[in-house]
This record gives sequence, C-alpha cells and structure tokens, in this order.
Amino acid sequence: MALDSLMVKIAVIGVAGVGAQWIAWRTQKPAIALMLIVGILIGPVSAMIPHEYFRGGLINPERDFGALMDPIIKLAVAVILFEGGLSLNFRELRHAGWAVMRMVVIGVPVGWVLGTLAVHYGAGLDWGIAALFGGILVVTGPTVIGPMLRSLRVGARVSNILKWEGIVNDPIGALLAVFIFAYLTYGGAGTSIAGITFDVLASTFLAAVLGAALGWAVTWFFPRGYVPEFLKAPMLLILVVGSFVIADVVQHETGLVTVTVMGVVMANRPMFSSHALRRFKEDLAVLLISGVFILLSATLDWEVITSFQSSSADPLVGIIRFTGFLLLLLFIVRPLTVLTALAFSSVPWNERLFIAWIAPRGIVAVAITGLFALRLVDYGIEGAEALIPLSFGVVMATIFAHGFSAGWWSRRLGLDTGAKNGVLIVGANRWTIDFGVLLRKLDIPVTIADTSQYALRAARRRELEVYRGDILDEVTREHLDLGQFQELIAATDNDAYNALICDDLGPEMGYDSVSQISADGDKGPLRSRGRVLMSERLTIDDLLKAEDADWVFSRTKVTEKFTLDDLKKQIDSQAQLICVMRPGKRLLFFSTEARPVVEPGDIVVSYGPPESPEAHKEKRERDPKPLPA
Repeated sequence: MALDSLMVKIAVIGVAGVGAQWIAWRTQKPAIALMLIVGILIGPVSAMIPHEYFRGGLINPERDFGALMDPIIKLAVAVILFEGGLSLNFRELRHAGWAVMRMVVIGVPVGWVLGTLAVHYGAGLDWGIAALFGGILVVTGPTVIGPMLRSLRVGARVSNILKWEGIVNDPIGALLAVFIFAYLTYGGAGTSIAGITFDVLASTFLAAVLGAALGWAVTWFFPRGYVPEFLKAPMLLILVVGSFVIADVVQHETGLVTVTVMGVVMANRPMFSSHALRRFKEDLAVLLISGVFILLSATLDWEVITSFQSSSADPLVGIIRFTGFLLLLLFIVRPLTVLTALAFSSVPWNERLFIAWIAPRGIVAVAITGLFALRLVDYGIEGAEALIPLSFGVVMATIFAHGFSAGWWSRRLGLDTGAKNGVLIVGANRWTIDFGVLLRKLDIPVTIADTSQYALRAARRRELEVYRGDILDEVTREHLDLGQFQELIAATDNDAYNALICDDLGPEMGYDSVSQISADGDKGPLRSRGRVLMSERLTIDDLLKAEDADWVFSRTKVTEKFTLDDLKKQIDSQAQLICVMRPGKRLLFFSTEARPVVEPGDIVVSYGPPESPEAHKEKRERDPKPLPA
C-alpha cells in the first residue's frame, strides 16, 4: 500500500511537528505540550482505529525506523545542543552570571541528591538505579526550554538563567549517568570509584578540548576564505555530527560536551557569516525538535506507562508510588534545588520562585534514560526496566504542568512584561518625533533610537523614550530588548541604512514587523528591504517638507456610522493613512503592499495638511520651530 511507505510517514512527522508549532504560535499555547499531544494522537491513539492501515499506529517508530531510531535521536540532540550553545553569549551573563554558576555548581549536586532520594523512596527503586536516574533528572534542556521561553514574556535575567541552565546541565546530567552506569556495571569487578571518576573526567576533558579546538578552528578558517559561502553551513553541520560521534565513541555521552563547547566558543568569537549560520542552525533545530518530539511521544502506549510496578504485588501500590514520585519531583525536588542554589543571591524572590517551578524535561532525558535502561537490563540489573516508564512519566508530567502554568505563574509573580505593544523608531527627526508623540497619546510605548545625541534632544523635550546608539550593534541587544516592540520603523535620512536595518532585523522580529520610509527612487542598491510605509512612497525628504508645511497627525475612531470611506472623503486628498490601532493596542500599518481591514471600533491614524488656520496656529504655538544651532 503506497500510504504505508516510510516516505509518507516521514512527511506525516514533519507536517505534524511543524504544524503543532504553528498552532502553538497562533494560539499562544506551549508548543512542547501540543507536539506531545499530536505525537500521541498519530501514535498510540491512531492504533485504536479499526482499520488495516492504522494497525500498530499511523506512526510506530520502532516498527518504521527500527535500529535507526537511536542514532537519529542522538544525532538530532547533538545538533540541537550545538545550536543552543551558539546562543550562549557571555555578554548575557552580565546580570545572570553568578546565578547560572550557582545553578550549575550548587544546583546540580543538590538536585542529584534530592532526585536520587525521590526515586528511591518515592518510586521504590534500588539506590544504584535511583542515583543513575537522579543524575538524569538534573537535565532540563533546550528542546523544551526554548519553545517555552518563546511563548513567555519574562525578563532577560530569568530567560538567560533558564536557558543557560538547560543547555549547560544537559551534558552534565548525561555524564552523571555515565559515571553511575560505569560503577553499576564494572564496580564489582575491582574497578574503584576513583578509577571510574578519573576515566569519566579525563574523557570529558578531552571532549571539551576537542569542541573548543573545533570552535576556534571554524572561527579562524571561515572568515579567511578557506571555505566558500555555499559550503559553510553544510560543512559546519558535518563537523558537529562528526565531532559528536568521535567523542561518543571514546566515552558514551561525552559528545554532548563536545558540541556544546563548540557552540559556545563560536558564539563568543567574531566571525563573518555568523548571522546566516545561526539562522540555518535555528531553522534546523526547529525541524529536529519537531520531528524528535513526535517520534518519542509516538512510542508511548498504555502498557509502557502502566508497566511501572513497585515491590508490592498490588498494582495499585505501583500507581500510587508512581504518582507520589512525580509529586515529589514537581513540588519538592525542583523548588528545594533552586532555592538552595540561589540562597543569599541577588536574584529577587519572585524570580527565584518562578525558576523554582520551571523544569520541563524533554528529548535528552528520555533518550539518555532509554539508552541506559536497555543496557542495564542486558546486564541483569534489577529494576532497570522501570526507568523507561518513569522517564516518560516525568516528561509528560513536567511538560503539561510547567507548560500550561508558566504564563499564569509569571503573571502571579509580577514577572510578565505584558504583550509587546511598543514601537521602535530609528532616526530622530521632526516627522518621527511628531509620530511618536501621537502614538504616546494612544498609550503606545515609543522609543526613538539614533546615534546622534543632538538629534535626540528634541525627542527628550517631547518626553519620549530615547536610545542613543547603532541599532545594528550587538551591544545594543544588551540594553534594548527588541522583544518589547511590535513594530520597527526605519526612518533615518540614509536610505541604505534603513534598508540594512530591515534586512538585518527582519529575521529576528519578523519581516511583517519591520517597515521603512520609501527610498529615493526605491530602486538599485537602495531598494527597500522591508515594507514601505504609506501607499504614495513618500521619502524622508517629502516628509520633512510636509513638516515645514505644518502637516499634522490625526486620529479618528471608525464606527458603524462613520466608516473608513467617510474618513477618506473628509480628509485632504493629499493626506496619507499611516496605521490602524485595533483593540489591545495592536497596530497595523498601511504600506505599498498592505491595506489593513478597518472595522468599527478601530482608530485610524492619518497624516495631512492642517484642517484650518486655527489648527495651523495651534500647532505652531504647541511646537515652535527650534532656533538654528
């Protein structure tokens, strides 16, 4: 049957994963939870459909991929961790550095001990198995933290702590599992704990050196033209995969250290094409996260979840222990770990309490647990078969508990910064300042950025927020959070700079959220790279001449009786429609490519000649022309 081919199943996984992320973006729901639900639907739930095609499930990873399942997941995790390392710039640690250090140096040992106790006393497993799984439980990971942070509106410090903790602790948790696994399987044969520790630490050190060397080599060779542009992205991908495999062959799971260190080194060294390479890795990571989450959740079935049994013969006791363990993990282990690690630190209490609740587990936890569980079963170690249902239970419980409550908890603690409804205007001149004043009257936060201190004086006099500096400078991101703005408008007197701003920040903010004033002629090297405001393609010179003619901004509320057509008949024929403000302070701009639909209750902002001599006089009295310098 053609529909039963592996090609069709791969397409289904791709559509399901990316589709779930798109729905999450549209509905503002946690993407990780939706991907888990979709994976269960096309996996174990579809197996219940009484049709030949769905026998065993629409997607059954073990049946469909067989022996390829394990290497697919491990290589995907390697690329995801490398992409996470690329986002770890040391400048982010300016406010969160000590907190991250505490979460690693203090949080990991405390979390390991508390997790081990929870597994032993809560789940009833032996100390050796409990210590191994307790080490894995220190892992959170970028596969779940990244999608969750994208849907939250918390401060930079909280985001950086959670992001750094997730990426740095991933390889640490894996290495703890390696250490305990080596002790359980070889300790009885005369191998001392000191010897095992030395082997693990030595292989980890070599893996870190390999990652640092490769990261340095890439940032040295790429800018010097030794690799052509079209080969940089594929070569980097192969280097990541190759280095991971080499380190993993030497010692299991040390490849995670190699790719993480490689990413961190590259993130903190200057390199041409870094923006393009980072975009490629981000896109690839989104695809891999989607696919792997669908695969892992599709492997679930009721027998796996209920296969956990306690030492008691009563199945009810096993279920109670399973539930008790999850409650201990959620409400005791994580909160105590974070509060202990951040005790006496400068992190505010509301941020500590938020971080203490957020610890979803994902791909790395399940993949590492599954790998060691199978090996321990082969060695005949009692209780190892319980690790797989435990890991899936942890993933499901933490994803749903943290994913759906994170937004509510951030609002309760006063950390939610609210919807991004600000406007960033680049270029301080009379037109942008007048527009900023009008937006402020609509209760829209406005920031005007410019490199000239003198140009910003007029904006300060009108009590507008200003930022002095180059908006394209990476240092700017430390002082100006672009996530607070719903729209960026490039309106400097340099058409090429306006186009460059839209081209550079479009991928980060979204090309539908960046606009520019029309370039002079709008062709050749100055061709617009973002939306061009206003349908008449007015250049900055045209707008400044309009300011000399005392043009004004007006705001008009559209009703069922007074429509947009009525407004167009009323205003001057030369007037331009600028934007529409929807309920919730959402702005939609008129441009050469877009004509927003205006509905009753919307406020339309227009720009045109003064309506009367009285209005002309009023504008002059309110905003007299400054004396020439």
